[in-house]
Amino acid sequence: MGLEKESLRVAASGGIAKTVHPKAWGSPLTHSWLTTDYSEALAEFITPPCLDAGEALDFLADMQSYAYRLLNQEVLWATSMPCVLAGEHSIPIADYGASNLGRMKHIYRVGLGYRYGRVMQVIAGVHFNWSLPDIFWPVYAELLDSDLPAEKLRDEHYMGLIRNLLRTGWVIPYLFGASPAVCKSFFEKGEAPLPLFDEFTYYEPHATSLRMGDIGYQNSREEGLGIRACYDDVEAYADSLLHAITTTAGPWERLGVKVDGEYRQLNANILQIENEYYSSVRPKQVLRGLESPALALKKRGVQYIELRSLDVNAYHPLGVDELQLRFLETWMITCLLAESPPLSEAEHKGLNQNLLDVAHRGREPGLELNRDGEPVPLREWGQQIINAMMPVAAFMDRLHGSNDYEDALDEQFNKMLQPDLTPSARMLREMRSNGESFYHFAHRLSLQHHRFFSQRELSDAQTREFDGMVKQSFADQAAIEAAPQENFDRFLDDYFAQTYRALEKY
Repeated sequence: MGLEKESLRVAASGGIAKTVHPKAWGSPLTHSWLTTDYSEALAEFITPPCLDAGEALDFLADMQSYAYRLLNQEVLWATSMPCVLAGEHSIPIADYGASNLGRMKHIYRVGLGYRYGRVMQVIAGVHFNWSLPDIFWPVYAELLDSDLPAEKLRDEHYMGLIRNLLRTGWVIPYLFGASPAVCKSFFEKGEAPLPLFDEFTYYEPHATSLRMGDIGYQNSREEGLGIRACYDDVEAYADSLLHAITTTAGPWERLGVKVDGEYRQLNANILQIENEYYSSVRPKQVLRGLESPALALKKRGVQYIELRSLDVNAYHPLGVDELQLRFLETWMITCLLAESPPLSEAEHKGLNQNLLDVAHRGREPGLELNRDGEPVPLREWGQQIINAMMPVAAFMDRLHGSNDYEDALDEQFNKMLQPDLTPSARMLREMRSNGESFYHFAHRLSLQHHRFFSQRELSDAQTREFDGMVKQSFADQAAIEAAPQENFDRFLDDYFAQTYRALEKY
């Protein structure tokens, strides 16, 4: 498993940091574990693939401890939703240097800003990456009495896993959602279709994760631009993204690609590149060079699953804790082993509505969701989901000689019985009790986390290792920029030509 944790750098004044990505952190273009997401101010901490939750969390803690030591009067924001924004142009877009690759990454983000607005892009989250070892698949094929080659079996069951994650994915914002409120400054004119919590804060009384709701980043903000990936198999999924990358869209054509000699976006297609498609879960394959993600899937299948629906855990300095990871691991395995028929259009629509309903109203008494076209009480369905996970948790505990997995499920089961135990309910309760706006709540926790990392010990050996990564990242960027750079227009044409060739070849 691996983690990707986004954190917004915030100035001492409380607003988004206007400074560039700290040079002491290395090159965001080439550093493997410490980079930027959309903005210069939106840091992303990445772990390598790890064997268990403890190893992943230890690496994440060490990397954040190292980064904190090099910050100058700034803190990392404790919540997913940003605060004290001063409009679109107060958000600096990430810069990756002068190479063609660096320019492409920057222009892609410029395009996101034009298409969806910059504010949407500085919402932070945690991504959970997970896979089974290669040795699992031949054994599983034998258990299933399957004649499929291991890679084909892997792809088939990973896509089945994804369909089941989508079916039950609403449990993540319900159990772990930590964005029931948002700063007024998130909305440029200070007005939103949400109730007021206080003069500085909007909220929804029973919300769990406004980040996952319809105020967050989506691909359907313009009429006719919504895309829906097909999860029937890996080929269909890749083809649906390739179609979006190679199909022009009227609103983006009118926006223009290169205006007065400056790029506004990479192209005028439904998606500039695959990463623009927002989904709570993705099948992934490690890229080779400048390979298209969809093409990598078509060539080599699914290597791992990326879950993208976790809010930053405001109550934990790392943004995620071990109980969450134990639950996610158990959920992944349960969804892999369960039957997973194809998703119909009607079912897919119902699942998307479930996610929105839970994001905005998840703790509402008596809330019902759509399961197979029929209404079912959220709490009833949630208990059934966790009960189905119990045998897997028991097995994992026997395997590890612990009670960690069953404890993780017990905690989440209690949240199904008592919505007041969810982090979203706890946040609103604390804000009321302390008379805090969302900003003051988030700022208080951000300072607590700052103290945690400032006091946390980091070994000399670990510091030297991270120092070496920083030095190597600058050397790698310098090598890329020293290499001959072809005309940038031609570079983009060559990059996107692979997607058109893929459509013809496969």
